[in-house]
Amino acid sequence: MHYKVTVVGAGNVGATTAQRIAEADLADVVMVDVAGDLATGKALDMMESAPVLGWSARVSGGSDYAPSAGSHVCVITAGLARKPGMSRDDLLAKNTDILREVVTQLVRHSPDTILIVVTNPLDAMCEVARRVSGFPRERVFGMAGVLDAARMRYFIADELGVSVQDVGAVVLGGHGDTMVPLPRYATVAGIPLPQLLAAERIEAINQRTRTGGAEIVNYYQQGSAYYAPAAATFEMVAAVLQDKKKVLPCAVLLQGEYGLSDLFVGVPVKLGRRGVEEVVQLELTAAEQAELEKSAAAVRSLIAALPK
Repeated sequence: MHYKVTVVGAGNVGATTAQRIAEADLADVVMVDVAGDLATGKALDMMESAPVLGWSARVSGGSDYAPSAGSHVCVITAGLARKPGMSRDDLLAKNTDILREVVTQLVRHSPDTILIVVTNPLDAMCEVARRVSGFPRERVFGMAGVLDAARMRYFIADELGVSVQDVGAVVLGGHGDTMVPLPRYATVAGIPLPQLLAAERIEAINQRTRTGGAEIVNYYQQGSAYYAPAAATFEMVAAVLQDKKKVLPCAVLLQGEYGLSDLFVGVPVKLGRRGVEEVVQLELTAAEQAELEKSAAAVRSLIAALPK
């Protein structure tokens, strides 16, 4: 089957995501942005690289949603990016308005699509997308844990001087400072991390994982991270379109799992062609569960603050 993916937002995250999808020949890509010329120009620039790199996907761009019709997956990156000193939560009101318009247009043109939300504050924006679309939880979820776990995996590999390919990690909870890294489930070539690092070094990695986005923002001064977020989004899109049944940490609407209900929280899920096909429940210690519930409470406060 020939797939189509729409990416809304032609900024750094959106354009890099579109580029990764196209270069992998995963799907044709439609980029939509309020700055239509920017999206058109970036799409043309990508297409002009195709003869050099040898990929065959089609990339188009503009401000019109009509070309997005029939998309199998829609990725939403549109919204304001964080600036130094700004938390993800500061973006709530402005990005809520943007998400409402974007999701309305996407659903109108692709009523059977799967929505992957990347816009921050992530967990709250997933709830906005769910409310506007009316989609079941299988078809609305967010990119957060894949990115957070990737950061943790890199920090572990760098600390130990090993290949990132040997490192696995899991991060639960909301996509923010209350996220819950689980070093007990982190491994290096199958070896549990606590057997390889002292507790204080593990906690330093946990904390750097929690503030990984802010660390990049502070270096950039203008804008926020995009290479790793785009890579994480690409992995999720590929898992869906290629029906990989891959277990990845994503923000999903919980319905009793982990003792939480009616709330988007990051947990491991199985991703396939139908979207979220299963929520994977890990056994947590009392301390880990308490951290997860604290993170969920922070997400719940964001949801309560959503503009009516």
